[in-house]
Amino acid sequence: MLRFIKNNNLAAVNKYFVKNLLLLLLILPTFVVSQNTTSIKGYITNKQNAPISNVSVSFNTKGTVSNADGYYELIIPIRKTIRITFSHVSYKKHVKKVTLRSKRILNYSPVLISLNNKLNEVVVNNKTNEAKGITTIDIAKVKRLPGVNAGVENLLMTFAGVNNNNELSTQYNVRGGNFDENLVYVNGIEIYRPFLIRSGQQEGLSFINSNMVQNIHFSAGGFQAKYGDKLSSVLDITYRKPTQTKTQIELSLVGGSATIEGLTKNKKGSGIIGLRHRNNSLFVNSKQIKTNYKPSFTDIQAFLSYQVNDKLNVDFLGSFSLNKYNYTPISRRTRFGTLINPIELIVFYKGQEKDSYLTSFGAFKTDYKLNEEITLHATISLYNTQEEEYYDILASYNLGEVDSNLGSENFGEVEFSQGIGSQLNHARNDLDALIANFQLKATYKKENNQLEAGIKYQVEDIKDRIIEWEVIDSVGFAIRPPHHSINDQPYDPYRGSITPYQSIRATNNVTINRISGFAQFSRKDFINEHQIWYNFGMRFQNWNVKSNGIRKESHFIFSPRAQFAIKPDWDKDVLFRVSGGLYYQPPFYKELKDNLGAIHPEVKAQQSIHAVLGSDYSFILWERPFKLTTEIYYKHLSNVNPYTVDNVRIRYQAQNNATAYATGIDIRLNGEFVPGNESWISLGILKTQENINNQGDIARPTDQRFKLGILFQDYVPNLPDLKVYLNLVYNSGVPGGSPSYANPYQFQSRLDAYKRADLGISYIFVDNTKKATSSWLRNFKELTAGLELFNFFDINNSITNTWVRDVYSKTMYGIPNYMTGRVLNFKLGVQF
Repeated sequence: MLRFIKNNNLAAVNKYFVKNLLLLLLILPTFVVSQNTTSIKGYITNKQNAPISNVSVSFNTKGTVSNADGYYELIIPIRKTIRITFSHVSYKKHVKKVTLRSKRILNYSPVLISLNNKLNEVVVNNKTNEAKGITTIDIAKVKRLPGVNAGVENLLMTFAGVNNNNELSTQYNVRGGNFDENLVYVNGIEIYRPFLIRSGQQEGLSFINSNMVQNIHFSAGGFQAKYGDKLSSVLDITYRKPTQTKTQIELSLVGGSATIEGLTKNKKGSGIIGLRHRNNSLFVNSKQIKTNYKPSFTDIQAFLSYQVNDKLNVDFLGSFSLNKYNYTPISRRTRFGTLINPIELIVFYKGQEKDSYLTSFGAFKTDYKLNEEITLHATISLYNTQEEEYYDILASYNLGEVDSNLGSENFGEVEFSQGIGSQLNHARNDLDALIANFQLKATYKKENNQLEAGIKYQVEDIKDRIIEWEVIDSVGFAIRPPHHSINDQPYDPYRGSITPYQSIRATNNVTINRISGFAQFSRKDFINEHQIWYNFGMRFQNWNVKSNGIRKESHFIFSPRAQFAIKPDWDKDVLFRVSGGLYYQPPFYKELKDNLGAIHPEVKAQQSIHAVLGSDYSFILWERPFKLTTEIYYKHLSNVNPYTVDNVRIRYQAQNNATAYATGIDIRLNGEFVPGNESWISLGILKTQENINNQGDIARPTDQRFKLGILFQDYVPNLPDLKVYLNLVYNSGVPGGSPSYANPYQFQSRLDAYKRADLGISYIFVDNTKKATSSWLRNFKELTAGLELFNFFDINNSITNTWVRDVYSKTMYGIPNYMTGRVLNFKLGVQF
């Protein structure tokens, strides 16, 4: 009996054990899989932000499909790199490479491109550029954004920390620096600009042809060692290699352009050629100065590429530009001051200005892929500019007090003249500059490591003749120059020679030889589950200056730099970065020349200890993607070479007699405020001051305390092909400057804030997303037409001051030079 019970219990136990063992075996794989998997989910949409259903989402043999709302969710392994494929019969296949280090759920919402879209670019969500502190700019936005100088620089000026109060100029200040502190590269080749340009209306065309651009990268500071020796920023442009044959033509009331691109029969060779012409008279005629203005700005560029074999590629980049500036001022009437004490300046002119800027540039570049890990690059380039600046302009002026009494019969009229006089300006300036260089670079890349190094030799040969003088006459008496011998005219006659108030005469033959190099190392890695990226490197440069038989001076600098970024393994998509280093700017020709045209080879490189702390936070708002970018920066500058700014011309003291600092914060929020259209708001706060010869801190010429920039894109809901673009900028006032011969500590008044709104409206008849509905439209790949209204609110913005002397009080008045008024422009774009 006991034995029977024992056997029965044993059987029951065995049965229970087997049953639970089978259950455990069924549950255990699920448990184990769940410990090694997580999920990716999101919404799949098209370019119009409409959900796409029945999209196949798969990797290896596993997959799912999106529902009617475009929603999908897929189980994926962790600690493995997989490729997830999104495919649909009506859309281009999209592949996403994913590596998850934890069980955190990944939110990913791809935008699929219709098979009818023949786009040249695919946007990939890559955090590498953000880790480097580099902003990637969409070329399509560059072409659509309205602006007097439409192009890459026009879009940059909507960024926090990037400023320019002159819409006629393509130059810009970055975080307290000046125009000369920015690096510009096209296909890895450094670009230079003319030397003698004094005003934005003389500038004409930017070197960068937007119709030839493929990629745009911009860094506002803390950049890598592979970039050159400047203090402020890097703009890195890549011209595209054509993949098809097409012709693009753009016409407007201010000029036009034509771009032709194509391939050779064997597909190894490609070429793109751009021709542009511009006439700024429409804008200059909207200013307060009446003129006869006949400008002509023309350039042609070519980028040719040939793939010799799988390892060797040869590129050529060439440019030729001719800018002619014929300017005959007639009269000017400017009212300034306050409501209680208004002052009016009336000027009548005689004479004219004739300037010419002829620039040519050519570069050959070869890329040789030694093996899968090592690539060698060699570049040789030549830049030549021949510039003439000739003018003789006599200005007769009357500076008077305006009757501000509302009850007066003469209200608004000049009732008393504070100054009556004239000034004669004369110049015969010629410059010929030749810059040649040769550069070798090598890149070693293996897995997540990258090592780069390079060396460059450059010679600069500048021939410059300067003849400038200014005679000021007030009530029939010639005003002596500053620090001239004392006299008591008109009470005691002065019998000396008539000396110009300002006079510059110099002939300079300058040769500068430079050798520079860099080495840097970059790596992607993980700390626990947190993704990191770091870079450290160094630059050196040795240069010597020889001028007019003066003893040759030699200089050397060493510039260490570093960057570190971390993307924490958080549910929120956040990236933090820090960068900095010891940055130098060796003097170029302009920085060696003082106010009197003399060359100072002893001038040292300006130095900046630079630190940047930034973050990128990507998030979903209103079911649309947004990103908040924030950067805090500080720059401590020594061996500073002080300067004054007259419109866009910078005149240096050619002395390292100052220290300075710049600090601030830049914030930019960008995203789809309107579905399918990216817009952004930028906010910048800056303070920069300098101390010249221990006289105390004063605001630098670029001390723009507050910046607000808005780029907004929209469309008409019932007519989505009718697009609207708005470009808004508010810059607080900068110091009004001072005469080049004066002490800037005595001229610390500020200009008024710069406020501007440009509006663009365009209609798309045909493009790569819209098929032609009429037979005549089938002749075009793309056809757009639009209107642009510049300075929508017709605000009088000023850029600099014209200095006028009141003979009675011996006061120098800063008369604001106002910029362009409201201007309407028509644009037409055609692509074959």
